[in-house]
Amino acid sequence: MFESFLPSFLITFREALEAALIVAIIVSYLQKVGKSKLSRYAYLGSGAAILLSIVIGILVQSLYGGLSDVVAQLFEGIASLTAVAVLTYIIFWMTGHSKRITGELHDKIDVAISRNELYSIASLAFVAVFREGLETVLFLSTLFIQDTAGTLVGVIAGSTVVLGLAVLLIRGTYKLDLKKFFGYTSILLVVFAAGLAGYGVHELIEAGEGMGVGFGVLGEKPYDINPPLNPDGSYPLLHEKGVLGSILKALVGYDGNPEWLRIVVYLGYWLIIGSYVYRSYRAPKIEGTPEPPDISVKNVE
Repeated sequence: MFESFLPSFLITFREALEAALIVAIIVSYLQKVGKSKLSRYAYLGSGAAILLSIVIGILVQSLYGGLSDVVAQLFEGIASLTAVAVLTYIIFWMTGHSKRITGELHDKIDVAISRNELYSIASLAFVAVFREGLETVLFLSTLFIQDTAGTLVGVIAGSTVVLGLAVLLIRGTYKLDLKKFFGYTSILLVVFAAGLAGYGVHELIEAGEGMGVGFGVLGEKPYDINPPLNPDGSYPLLHEKGVLGSILKALVGYDGNPEWLRIVVYLGYWLIIGSYVYRSYRAPKIEGTPEPPDISVKNVE
């Protein structure tokens, strides 16, 4: 129990913080240009997005509850790989937009104000928050299946911490370097995505075998490092079903006896996407290139 707390907390924290950053940029800029009263439209859009994300999450879990074992494995595998695809897209998006996101949002807000299109302000907040909410539903769907209580506590804890940070951001008492934020969280996303990719492949292999599909050598397990059960029948600490092993499994995709295909996919993702992230954020700084701005509500440019 609660082996999914840490990964669900980190995922929720990361996704909710990005949404909070965008809403903070919108609200702070409205304050700067003397349109503070329009901030309520940003809050309305955010609230609607949160409610819709919760409804979708409930529907996904309800759908899963009525599936047979093989179909459930297919669902978990497809959901995991879909989440990997979305995570990968986010990683590429962040490397290209981390320096421009503030300016792009300001331009859109200026257009909305000039045209008196108040719904556009609500839409900006809605799209930003709903995108992160939908991504969170995708990422956490398999964790909810494995450990509902731990995942739920992690979601609540992550959301609570971000809510506190959002208040500080809007009041201008906390600054956040966007480049560093996106850089560090990109590494975190690679960790999650590699683990999800391996888990998704594992579930698809099990579903295929349940339907009589063979995978040859790719479905074979080259080793098994899971320690034997304790004398009382409980799982040892480092067993993939033990306390620490379960946390590592949910967090980084640890598996004591993985299939060859899972190993190839896991290492391949790290090699390709991990090296891309490393090159993107370790690139030498060109002389004269300005530093990315800090996010501070009282100092929005």
